[in-house]
Amino acid sequence: MTHIWVRAEQRPNEERVGITPQGVADMLAAGFQVTVEESSVRAIGIDGYRATGCAIAAENSWPSAPHDALIFGLKELPDDGTPLPHRHILFGHAYKGQPDGQTLLRRFKAGGGTLYDIEYLVDEDGRRVAAFGYWAGYAGAAVALKCWAAQQRGQIAGPVAKYTGKQALLADLHAELATYRRPRALVIGALGRVGTGASDLCEALGIAVTKWDMAETAHGGPFPEVLAHEIFLNCILARPGCPVFVPKTALIDPRALTVIGDIACDPTSAFSPIKVYDRATDWAAPALRVAENPVLDVTAIDNLPSLLPVESSEDFAGLLLPSLLTLNDLTKGVWGRAKTLFDTHSAKV
Repeated sequence: MTHIWVRAEQRPNEERVGITPQGVADMLAAGFQVTVEESSVRAIGIDGYRATGCAIAAENSWPSAPHDALIFGLKELPDDGTPLPHRHILFGHAYKGQPDGQTLLRRFKAGGGTLYDIEYLVDEDGRRVAAFGYWAGYAGAAVALKCWAAQQRGQIAGPVAKYTGKQALLADLHAELATYRRPRALVIGALGRVGTGASDLCEALGIAVTKWDMAETAHGGPFPEVLAHEIFLNCILARPGCPVFVPKTALIDPRALTVIGDIACDPTSAFSPIKVYDRATDWAAPALRVAENPVLDVTAIDNLPSLLPVESSEDFAGLLLPSLLTLNDLTKGVWGRAKTLFDTHSAKV
């Protein structure tokens, strides 16, 4: 019997979960053994999971889980350097040369475990089977607008916090923007889930959006149009061959641009299309000021959907559940492809 162990998230400001109580019930009905850790922060309470009849474990007890259990979480594990003997399902961010990712792969190699990276769970056509993309785009555009509103007050954006739901977020932003002429935004990757979320948030607030996707960026640049908008929202992942949308020269070039929302948030990748910053921002300090006169702030938070943890969890969990229900055979389908990718990359460290 395949055993899936749903761990509590240990990263600050992370309240999401990758499976709902209904999903757990579906897995139990399909013959899986399911353990769910208690959590002091999870947006979906433990009572719903307990009611399914699944096993309940203490918070953060996954290191002592049976070695044949599949440990399922979302964000990174504690960075304590310990070997990892289990099979883990999580967002590893380990295959693009990121320093932290290389450390993670070495931990798996030392412990004999396996990473099934959620970012690389793909179907036969290479499309991801589940992602938080829409809500990442929605929340990322919201934070970028908060950065812009703070600039209008002569400030840099202060801390951000979770919202009880989409309507609460919109109400807050309407209040912040009420006295200002709306800026213009350019969204790259507008046809994808991330770009759709970013565009929807902007349009809900009366922001004029220029929507670009592959057709508009195929010539490879340069892209002076980016500098002609007050807000630029990057919604595509850094990959080999990705064009540079914001070169280093943007720091001194004439521009209307004052806020970059790097929603894809991969600043340490050599393939990053935004060359004016080198580190992610966070909830406590969402804006990194990279230029003055005129100002240019970059916001690049790597767990944006957590600003709307319930909606984003329910959406993602619904997309991933069909794949979780195939965990009895890890040699085929999305799991077999993910294992092959892990083997390839871990052999290089």
